[in-house]
Amino acid sequence: MDTVQHPSATWEAVSNGIVFYRRQQLYTLPGKLPKIADYLIAGCKNGGPIALMRDTSKLVALGRGGPAFTKSQIQVYSPAGEGLLLFSWDQSRIVRFGWTFDERLVVLNEEGVYRLYDLQGDYQQFSVGSEEAELGIIDARIHENGLVALTGSLTLLEVKDWEGGRPLALANPGISDPPHSWAVIPPDQSISRHVEVLLSVDATILTVDNLESTDQRVARGPFLRVSPSPNGKFLALLTSAGLLWVVSSDFQRELVVLDTATVGAEGPVNQVEWCGNDAVLVTWNDLASLILPSRDNIAGETLRYLYFGATFVVTETDGARVIGQDVCDFIQKVPVSSVSIFRPGSTSSSAILFAAWESFVQRSPKADENIRSIRSDLAAAVNECIDAAGHEWDPHWQRKLLSAAKFGWGFLDLYNPTDFIAMGQALKVLNAVRFYEIGIPLTYSEYQYVSPAHLINRLTSRNLHLLAIRVSSFLSLKPDVVLKHWASVKIARSKSSAVDGEDDEVCRLIVDKFEKLGGGEVSYADIARRAWEVGRTGLATKLLDHETRASDQVPLLLTMKEDNLALVKAVDSGDTDLAYHVLLHLYKRLPLGSFFKLIEDGGDQLAPASKLLQVYARELNREMLRDFYYSDDRRVESATLALDEAAQMTDPHAVMTAVNAAEKFFSEDKDRPFEAKMMNESVRLLALQQQYEKDSDGKIKFFGQSVSETIRTCISNNMSKKADRVKSEFKVPDKRFWYLKLHALTAMRDFDALDAFARSRRSPIGYEAFVRHLVETGHLKQAALYVMRCDGPKRVGLYVLCEDWRAAGRECKERGDKKGMEQLRKSCPNSLIARELDQLMASMK
Repeated sequence: MDTVQHPSATWEAVSNGIVFYRRQQLYTLPGKLPKIADYLIAGCKNGGPIALMRDTSKLVALGRGGPAFTKSQIQVYSPAGEGLLLFSWDQSRIVRFGWTFDERLVVLNEEGVYRLYDLQGDYQQFSVGSEEAELGIIDARIHENGLVALTGSLTLLEVKDWEGGRPLALANPGISDPPHSWAVIPPDQSISRHVEVLLSVDATILTVDNLESTDQRVARGPFLRVSPSPNGKFLALLTSAGLLWVVSSDFQRELVVLDTATVGAEGPVNQVEWCGNDAVLVTWNDLASLILPSRDNIAGETLRYLYFGATFVVTETDGARVIGQDVCDFIQKVPVSSVSIFRPGSTSSSAILFAAWESFVQRSPKADENIRSIRSDLAAAVNECIDAAGHEWDPHWQRKLLSAAKFGWGFLDLYNPTDFIAMGQALKVLNAVRFYEIGIPLTYSEYQYVSPAHLINRLTSRNLHLLAIRVSSFLSLKPDVVLKHWASVKIARSKSSAVDGEDDEVCRLIVDKFEKLGGGEVSYADIARRAWEVGRTGLATKLLDHETRASDQVPLLLTMKEDNLALVKAVDSGDTDLAYHVLLHLYKRLPLGSFFKLIEDGGDQLAPASKLLQVYARELNREMLRDFYYSDDRRVESATLALDEAAQMTDPHAVMTAVNAAEKFFSEDKDRPFEAKMMNESVRLLALQQQYEKDSDGKIKFFGQSVSETIRTCISNNMSKKADRVKSEFKVPDKRFWYLKLHALTAMRDFDALDAFARSRRSPIGYEAFVRHLVETGHLKQAALYVMRCDGPKRVGLYVLCEDWRAAGRECKERGDKKGMEQLRKSCPNSLIARELDQLMASMK
């Protein structure tokens, strides 16, 4: 006979037996917590921890049993009553503390400074601003993704996320006194998707957002408690007269109006919190009353739960966690699937399937009869059994429900077991984290909401690395986050005992663990950064040697000021963008001499970096390139750079200065005497060109021309003596000079001067050059005049080139060249010339 308590044994019915609520005992806490009534408490949702701080407005008796701590300390406990963190507060008075979504404790003081503590005691500190610090913070409300602070001037400031951003001012509520109470509807729960603040002012409620302040014009106030539901659609308000009013958040629909005095409790109300989105939990010392709407009575229906002493309630999305002096309970609405199966007398298909499985286990033939009766609804019944298993806390009933589901799908032709497998995995994980030593009482609905990855992060934040690794492996998730956190903790704990060889040992342990559990895919850069932050530079460098991605290695090496190693890694990666990133970073940070020395000392290993630097500097920073060449004693490159800059200059003086510099650089290199001489001649030529321009009153441009161009310009402008001077000073060969003058006079069409020049002396280039150049420039008639001065055997061809066929024929006749005459006859352009050539041929006979 089954001795385990039936799930429905703890149910309490409301709404005429249609809806049920249950109180599930999660943990017993005898003597683990201090007296709750004497402390200010903040609870973290989704099965998270609670933080306690002494309420300085209450007197506390000393020397009694149970844990105690001073006024300036905050203690964090798990829901199972296990101590997680204890730290002292060294700032000004604490205004409010609360929890973020990722289980960090936010502590805000009256000066506007807030800290985010993780469960290891490490914190980040931010401020809401200097102006607000002067006015002071008198109160605040903290939600999972931000906070809203009430300043001394009674204005509201919103801090979004937890990155330390600048706070945003909400609309001015225009109040002269602090509100009686107030609450915040977070952005993800409000209709406007912006934070909404509800202020109890006089007898009404003011709704304030970032745009406006709206008076809701209600007259039941003032309200001592304002509590929004988890989905932000409803409000529970408690008046100073003890009237509980539950209304929609737009104040259009009234759900409950109840005088709490009728509940039968003594003393003031401690809390008004929501139990899921369907009921409100009102607590007094020794009593928690669950109040939910009723169709028959505006006062609603009430369930009473007795406790010893004060309690603290944490609202969850699907229930409420009640932490008493010696117990931690979870009150929730019984899920529909569980009601369908376990409600006494249920005839649903899922209840019949569960009964059929029990009959099958007892070898009763009734099992087959039950299965046949629900054959058409069997798939839905299987799914409902799986869902109900997720909402049960006792592993005994979880196994029974999953076994019933498995039994049922055996009668289905087609069934996808994915949901069954996922539920089995989820329950195994949930049962592990619910264990009192872990103390994370997540419901299945919350597990689906926060995701397995978030749960693993919560385990690692508690240093439960082994369990986190096993959960990651079981769910086929990458263990990177867990391994990185484990390594960070390992480094932090070993820092005080760091001795020679300790870095090698810690590095070996981390690498072995990463290789074994992470498959070699875990990045070492984050761990190396952590080692560097705690002063273990040597360990950080060793860890980075195992990092395969240079893009992760290099930035940290630069931060650590391992400049040479960072540059080597960037070059070896083959990533030019990364190499440029390092070079420019070092150029900005290091003195110029140190920067260049770093590259020069790298030798062949950093040669690619040197080339990349030169490419960059040549395009964008010539001054840096000049300094680099000078520091590296690169005379030839310096001279080349000076010439390159001279070619882009327009100022004559600057050009001559640059060329002089190039001459100096070349002269300092014993292997470059020719180049030094050329630079010297260039300077002389530039000086001469300046003089010629001056002589022509600037009308003729010489500066920057070559020797040949200078001579051509002189001849073209009838400056023959100046051309001869250039020829003489720069030892221009006669042939080159004659060619220049030939081309210049032809371009001027000064054929008389050309003829005089040709007769001035015997041409060193011959006269065939005259003929061919004149033909190329289209002066055939003038070209023919110079043919007779050419060698005899070439005259016929040159006459043909000049298209003087008759002169070519006469030349053939004079030379008695019949064969040449015949060739002319064949290639002549028209019959008239052909007849004349025939006559010449006839006369030759």
